Amino acid sequence: MKDKPDSVLLASGGLDSTTLAYWLAAKGIGFVPLFLDYGQHCVTTEFETLRRVLPPESAREINRVCLVDIYHGTSSRLIQEADLWRDSMAGDPLYLPYRNLLLMTAGAAFAQSRGYSRLFAGFINSNHAKEIDCSAEFFDTLANVLADYGAVRIELPFRDMSKVEVARAGVALGAPIALTFSCQASSEIPCGACPNCVDRLDALKALTEAEA
Repeated sequence: MKDKPDSVLLASGGLDSTTLAYWLAAKGIGFVPLFLDYGQHCVTTEFETLRRVLPPESAREINRVCLVDIYHGTSSRLIQEADLWRDSMAGDPLYLPYRNLLLMTAGAAFAQSRGYSRLFAGFINSNHAKEIDCSAEFFDTLANVLADYGAVRIELPFRDMSKVEVARAGVALGAPIALTFSCQASSEIPCGACPNCVDRLDALKALTEAEA
């Protein structure tokens, strides 16, 4: 019988968390994938993608938790999908208050409630993210708070890496990074222009050029 996993992985079907899943598997770290539905318009695409891209043994263990009502009424385009043919995306329409703080604390609460001691997440150093809760300082502070007031250790192995470095690691690990999905503006077909799409396309282009 396998030992019970001691870790939870925040997993979304995106490039970073998918690569992290394969990184954990390669290191023999048992984990439970946690998918958080906070009302994002692309939730169906994200979840179905996640089921396809996780290592098979992990895909059978996905836990899905609903946090939908928290952002009810927001105008954020992460929740209210824009018509990209008609709607203006000027300003900061993709901002969602305390999103990463919500994801991390919900993940830590889920982990501690079930006896898991570590929470892994694939957050990285993005050149395009504008949210204040994407900074290294934020994650350091949050990790310290959760360690002081709980029993869950936050681990962000890719935090100091670029998207290119994560994509390169994904290829080396055999992760299906080409099948991942992380668009912020479109719920089905990647728009190619939102911060997540730009990061992802830049990384894949860099890998292609390096191999040429």
